[in-house]
Formats: sequence, structure tokens, C-alpha cells
Amino acid sequence: MKKIALAHDHLFQIGGAEKVLAALASLDEEAPIFTLVNNTRITQNILKQSRIITSSLQKIPGTSIFKIFKYFLVFMPKVWEKTDLSAYDLIISSSSAFVKGVKIGNNSRHICYCYAPTRYLWDDKEEYIGNLPEGKILKIFLPKVLNRLQIWDFNKAQQIDYFIATSKFIADKILKHYKKRAIIIYPPVKIDDFTIVDQVEDYYLIVSRLRPYKKVDLAIKAFNNLKLPLKIIGGGSELRRLKRMAHNNIEFLGELNDQDRNYYLSRCKAFIYPQIEDFGITAIEAMASGRPVIAYAEGGALETVVEGVTGTFFYDQTWESLAHKILHFDDRKFNSQILRSHAAQFDEVIFKQKILNFINSL
Repeated sequence: MKKIALAHDHLFQIGGAEKVLAALASLDEEAPIFTLVNNTRITQNILKQSRIITSSLQKIPGTSIFKIFKYFLVFMPKVWEKTDLSAYDLIISSSSAFVKGVKIGNNSRHICYCYAPTRYLWDDKEEYIGNLPEGKILKIFLPKVLNRLQIWDFNKAQQIDYFIATSKFIADKILKHYKKRAIIIYPPVKIDDFTIVDQVEDYYLIVSRLRPYKKVDLAIKAFNNLKLPLKIIGGGSELRRLKRMAHNNIEFLGELNDQDRNYYLSRCKAFIYPQIEDFGITAIEAMASGRPVIAYAEGGALETVVEGVTGTFFYDQTWESLAHKILHFDDRKFNSQILRSHAAQFDEVIFKQKILNFINSL
């Protein structure tokens, strides 16, 4: 029996990555979970807290809050390098950042379930720097810091024995940036948590963290002009700005529990998906609820949405393109049972079996 350890970048929120981690954790109830920091108030509902081992950063006041934690960027690689997992036969890291730097033994194997090569070091590097306030001293020194971290990130990626990508979209990025090949195992969705209802209501829906790359502002501009009802579930740094933009036909519901969120998912006319995602679990959750998806035709959506069957695409990432698609959209053309059947191929049971099969093949 392999002695297994899990490692995850950090635990601030319950998003797709954390749901994957919970599924991985259920494969071995004894495996510890190593992470830089853990916000227990948020994670206690999905992870057994006694299994979580945090780093020295946890002891610094405020670091379990992301707004503060991000300022410790330069320390994160060193902290992971000091995290000694050499006593374990198999390390499974759940990563889009620096966890790939953990110390492992000569006879250990390291599988990295990779959500994306570290975004602010690779694909989003220029945008990350550009979003910093002008004149800040950080803007002068950060590019050099990120260049050094990029070299570190590449070198640590070479030490990974096996990469598993969330999608072909991410497998291509892993090959491009890390020069490493990855197998693809799609993230899990608990299909049975979602239900189909007979009565669809008159609104469209977004479920998302409210951050710039999610492009919720694009959807707001479209619905401001269409004057159609849109509900938005989620919170984040963009909330205040987006609320100022939105007209009265757009309602912000905040961060809801799963039961309430799933209620709105099952009753929307369609799920709006304007961003580029690495995979996109929420789109699958909408399909599991029998609701079609209107998605921007890039990223993981191309691997999950089937045109005319489970949803439809708009091809320019502009509010005008999205609005045009919505104007010509008819939710009655979609079969809820077909949508749910399509989503079933991403069920958590299938994910776990594929991960176990891969581990057993080593």
C-alpha cells in the first residue's frame, strides 16, 4: 500500500480546485493534506480539518485572507521547498501555483493535477503587471520578481513525474510552458447534487467569482442593453464596480450555499459563460441541472459544450456578440434529459476511477 500525501496551493475558498481536492482526499482517508494556509471557517464543510497541515505562513496574522496572503508571493516557493514530503511514496499535488516545489524523496513519485501553469507567470503575466496602480514601487520591481519566479516554476515543473491536466486546453499549455506532456482527466462534478425541474423561470444566470478575467462586466453590458433579467451568484474583488455598472434588470444574489445556488441553476433559461476557463465546472453543473449554456468559444468550454445540444457559442468576446446570441436564443430547443446525460460523463465516480486507474498503473 502506497503512503500518500496530498498538497494544495492554499485554502481560501471553495472553488473548482477545492472540490477536486476533496475528491482526491476521499480516495485515501489517511492521506494528510499539506497547504500554505487554511481558512478553517471556509473549508471545514468539505475537508476534515485534522488532515490539513499548514506552513509557517499560517502563523502570520491575516494570511488566511487572500488580500493579505498575496503580498507574500516571493516567500511561497521557499516555503514549499522546505515542505519535506520525502517520507511518502506518492505525492499528489493539486496546483496552479508553487506547490510543485515540495521536497520529495529519491524513491517518491510526484503526480501534479494541474489546473493551469501559474497564470501570473505565464499567460496572464503582462495583464497582472498592467493592472497594478501607476507609480507604485511594486510596479518597478515586480517584473524582475516574476521573471525569477518563472524560471523557478519551469525548473520545478521538470521534477514532476506525471502531469494530469484538467482539459486538452491545459495540456497544451503545460506542453507549451513546461515542455512536459500531460494526460487528461476532467475534474469531477457531483451530478446527483443537481436536479431537473419542470418550471423554468424568466431569467439568465451567472455563477462566478467576480474577478476581471471572468468577464462578468461583458455580460452586464449585454444585459443592460437587452433589458433582460440576469441573476449573478458570487462575490469577489469586482463586486462593487459591477454593481455600479448594472441596471435594475440585473440582480446580485451574493455567495449562496449549494442548495440555494442549485435552486437558481435548475430554473434559469440559460447559463451565461463569457470567460475563458481552463475547464469550467459550473457549466457542467448547469447541464446537470438540465439547463443549456451560452459560452464564449474558447478554452475548456470547447470540450464540454456541444453546439445545439448542450448549449451554444458566441465567437467574439464582446458584449455585442453575446447580446446577438441571446437575442436569437430559444431554450425550448434543448432537451433537459440530454443535457444531464451529457454532464454524467464528468461525474465524480468516473473521475475517482480514472485517478485510481492511473495510480495503479504506475
